[in-house]
Amino acid sequence: MLASRMKHSFHLHEKAKEVIPGGVTANIKYFAPHPIIMQKGKGSHLVDVDGNEYIDYLLCYGALILGHGHPKVIEAVIQQMANDGTTVFGTPHELEMVMAQKIIHAFPSVEMVRYTNSGLEATLLAIRLAQAFTGKTAIAKFEGHYHGGYDQVLISVNPSIAEAGDEKEPKAVPESKGIPAQYTDETIILPFNNIEATETILRKQKHRLAAVILEPVQGGFIPADATFMKQLRAITKELGIVLIFDEVKTGFRIIYGGAQTVYGIDPDLTALGKVLGGGFPIGAVGGKKEMMEQMDPRRGKDALSIETEKANKTDTLFHSGTYNGHPTILAAGLATLDVLQQEGTMTKLLQMTSMLREGLENVYHAYGIPMKTVGLGSSFNIVLTEQEVKNYRDLAKANIKLREKIDYELLSLGVYAKPGNRYSVSVAHTQEDIARTIEAHEKAIRQVTNRL
Repeated sequence: MLASRMKHSFHLHEKAKEVIPGGVTANIKYFAPHPIIMQKGKGSHLVDVDGNEYIDYLLCYGALILGHGHPKVIEAVIQQMANDGTTVFGTPHELEMVMAQKIIHAFPSVEMVRYTNSGLEATLLAIRLAQAFTGKTAIAKFEGHYHGGYDQVLISVNPSIAEAGDEKEPKAVPESKGIPAQYTDETIILPFNNIEATETILRKQKHRLAAVILEPVQGGFIPADATFMKQLRAITKELGIVLIFDEVKTGFRIIYGGAQTVYGIDPDLTALGKVLGGGFPIGAVGGKKEMMEQMDPRRGKDALSIETEKANKTDTLFHSGTYNGHPTILAAGLATLDVLQQEGTMTKLLQMTSMLREGLENVYHAYGIPMKTVGLGSSFNIVLTEQEVKNYRDLAKANIKLREKIDYELLSLGVYAKPGNRYSVSVAHTQEDIARTIEAHEKAIRQVTNRL
């Protein structure tokens, strides 16, 4: 059925494969037999190149919290280019300071901010800051947590259970070819939501650990236990290990101030992205002043001279990027945050998400399918299991094959989420969207179960 609806998508993907590896510009964009090539987006909807319309729950992996083409974002972008006369300066500009103040106000743990061009770059910079601050090189990350596609953290994100080792002391399993062995040695893997096993590993490795980095909500939908989070903060503080929250997915999707506000925990460093850019590429690192000031180019310098700069450059942690703090992107991001801060916006968004979750759970249970929606805030995932889902290994025990079959049926029924992926809800989703989505799930379940 999909093949007959997506002939042009198939044709374009075949042409793309001739000039782009796999026909996709990022591996996560691919799914078999071929990805759907989109042409237009508006509000909560997408239209593909064959003219098929979808209610969109991918939302660029959660980045589009206002939906596609929100008028406030479009207006802000056009106004910035018209007023400034350019898209980018390559120099400091006022919006850098305005956005930094917004971030500091939203996240109590953040005292200073630096921008990057993606969430990946933000976590990379946060790790470098921690390594420079502590003088240590190893880091610890949690099994199943994703922090970007670079060597030190592209480890044990989706390991096979056969390779992953003991659940209380997971092995470091590289996710890609081309990762040097030194990174599996320098990246310690921890078991999420198991504080006893985590503490044992941290105490054993404390002499070499610069930082612990984690998604406080794994994959954007599996939340940390409150006790786990509180004790992790206490242990890392006691051992002098920098605690990094990767809030790229959760920064504004749980509540305006992110997961750390929900848990009442102040990490040392926070990585942000996605929603912050209003649909444009962005990242940011915020944190304690004493750590962030390692990037101050004046650090250790008494005079503005080339000789002094050369003599003292090792006193400063180098961080740069041509497009850091891009004015067009910051204009879009500030417009997004302004909408989120309007009275009732976040409340309505969370209510719509709850309505969708409750409706989906009722449908699956009515058909006798073990299922729960797992998540916090405006993102969640559909997990076909009766068991509690607290980490990667719990997730691996769910009925993934049935979920995938239902997801493919949903594509034919006009509901778009990459098969297996979490759902993100936007300000643009309506009650009609929610009702149609629940109805589509019921149809998909009937169609799949009738074939079993």
